[in-house]
Amino acid sequence: MSNFETIAPFAVFACAVIALIFAGYNFFAVKKKPEGNDTMKGIALKIRKGAMAYLKRQYKTVGIFFAIMFIILLILAFTGFLTMFVPFAFLTGGFFSGLSGFIGMKIATYANSRTAEGARQGLNKGLKIAFSSGTVMGLTVVGLGLLDISVWFILLKFVFHLNETDLMAAMLTFGMGASSMALFARVGGGIFTKAADVGADLVGKVEAGIPEDDPRNPACIADNVGDNVGDVAGMGADLYESYVGSVISCGALATAAHLGWNGVLVPMLIAAIGIIASIVGTFFVSTKEGATQKQLLGSLRRGTYISSVLSAIGAAVLIFTMLPQNSNVFWAVISGLAAGVLIGFFTEYYTSDSYKPTQKLSASSETGSATIIIDGIALGMSSTAIPVIIIGISIIVSFFTAGGQASFEAGLYGVGLSAVGMLSTLGITLATDAYGPVADNAGGIAEMSGLPGEVRERTDALDSLGNTTAATGKGFAIGSAALTALALIVSYTDKINSIDPSKLQLAITNPAVLIGLFIGAMLPFLFSAMTMQAVGRAAQKIVVEVRRQFREIKGLMEGTAEADYETCVDICTKSSLKEMILPAALGIIAPIVVGLVLGVNGVVGMLAGALISGFALAIMMANSGGAWDNAKKYIEAGHHGGKGSENHKAAVVGDTVGDPFKDTSGPSVNILIKLLSMVSIVFAALVCSFGGMGLF
Repeated sequence: MSNFETIAPFAVFACAVIALIFAGYNFFAVKKKPEGNDTMKGIALKIRKGAMAYLKRQYKTVGIFFAIMFIILLILAFTGFLTMFVPFAFLTGGFFSGLSGFIGMKIATYANSRTAEGARQGLNKGLKIAFSSGTVMGLTVVGLGLLDISVWFILLKFVFHLNETDLMAAMLTFGMGASSMALFARVGGGIFTKAADVGADLVGKVEAGIPEDDPRNPACIADNVGDNVGDVAGMGADLYESYVGSVISCGALATAAHLGWNGVLVPMLIAAIGIIASIVGTFFVSTKEGATQKQLLGSLRRGTYISSVLSAIGAAVLIFTMLPQNSNVFWAVISGLAAGVLIGFFTEYYTSDSYKPTQKLSASSETGSATIIIDGIALGMSSTAIPVIIIGISIIVSFFTAGGQASFEAGLYGVGLSAVGMLSTLGITLATDAYGPVADNAGGIAEMSGLPGEVRERTDALDSLGNTTAATGKGFAIGSAALTALALIVSYTDKINSIDPSKLQLAITNPAVLIGLFIGAMLPFLFSAMTMQAVGRAAQKIVVEVRRQFREIKGLMEGTAEADYETCVDICTKSSLKEMILPAALGIIAPIVVGLVLGVNGVVGMLAGALISGFALAIMMANSGGAWDNAKKYIEAGHHGGKGSENHKAAVVGDTVGDPFKDTSGPSVNILIKLLSMVSIVFAALVCSFGGMGLF
């Protein structure tokens, strides 16, 4: 290695540390902001305690799983199926994934009341505080992700002296820990938040006719807790896993393309450049008083676009310097960046009430809840076309500009780089997403604290913006998951070829491949059914409890008695932790069982089927849910009869159906398709030796 190549991993490490320092600065800057009056402080404290109690119990449950998996991986390492590094890296991947979600949730529960207090002074003040807390989340995820990657890279290269092929083969399996933690966090948090939300809406809004976040509703605190454990902690763990997976899989593809250390280091350095670009972009986010939704969106877009341009310039300099013979791979990075921006824009188009699709959806409430549900599902289905085309074009561009015509492996490296390009500015992209739950909580605190109407108007504007950025963030996460999963499938086939090339027979007419395709296409649907039913069962318990309290606590509806919030939080916690186990187990067990029964060809078919159906299903569910939510808010803003009208009640039902779509099942599917690949890679040697039962 040259001097630069020796220094590069330490430069990546330094950028990770810079991200964490900047995140720490924003963390304490937000904490210094005034928290509001005693009522606001008290509500924020209840939310914080509920979120912390949930995460502690979740981590204990997940800790048992990690202990069992560590022992299994250790046995596989001792028997020669894995290197000894894998069991320990599995733990670090899971630990940092969980830690990123924990830190994000911590700052979100500190920022909610401070955002509400900031909104008392002005719209820009509230936006700044909420976005700063989102910045903590975004930079923590990328900082911890690159920290984990760079430390392991430095250890394996400079301490254990592995060559690039062995090093990346070992690192490729590290992502299983991050994927496992992400799935538990996303599914568990998603079940918690939507059980509380559905229960609160059905009894509070529809039956009792009281406003959202009304303190008389016993589920309102659980609903606000859920925003943090699902949309912050779960989302942080989710995107940590995507980020790490894209960088590592791209490095592995570099070794298959024989690009040497430079090819391996380029994705790590692009991610490092993206951190600096994201930090710069955060300084350009601000708005003016009385801004419209489009202007608010523009203020957030300004930061992300500036970061993207800076990241592209940095990537160009890096690639032309380190890969002069393959400099056209720069266009693969650009295709990934462009695909991320375009998917975000079209997700916004389909889900924001500033555009016709959601406005038309709100109009379908005129004929009741059935038609708004039908039209919402149709909107989600039609919204899958453009992202699929965008991803397809990105794959074509990245494959051929990277030299895929001359070298298949080089083309695949380009596809891996497009995934890294899409996620390179995750620091600020995730900040705009994590901002949403904070704004949502701020609106709840404003309502429960009885703050003046203009404050609630400002928090509603920030919350509506948050719904759109959350939907955009989900589209971005799903798009990056598709590219990352594709790179991981290729990495799996490369790993099988390195063990026994004669095993792979990937003809579409191979029965193992065909059966695997059918199984893979079914898995996202089965997984989504399990998670939605889990939300339904948990929500039923909340509905029963809220009705009981309305019936039995005298003076509750009159506002002279306080609701028992803790019981609802406890019901959501117990239900979500119990219900998350089976769906998460599906993602881990399925590839092992398919591999042992159908062999390696069946596994490749399963991974391809799950990627194709999972990508479309996740987009459909996320966009349907986001559109229903914003259609409801569009009516609440005074259109089609406004709050309390029959149209509004129909929209609330649509939004309730959409809750598990957009916040539980949809976003969890993109983790599932990557976890299937990660587990397949980890157990590749075992399946290669014993899979197929002698039939395939």
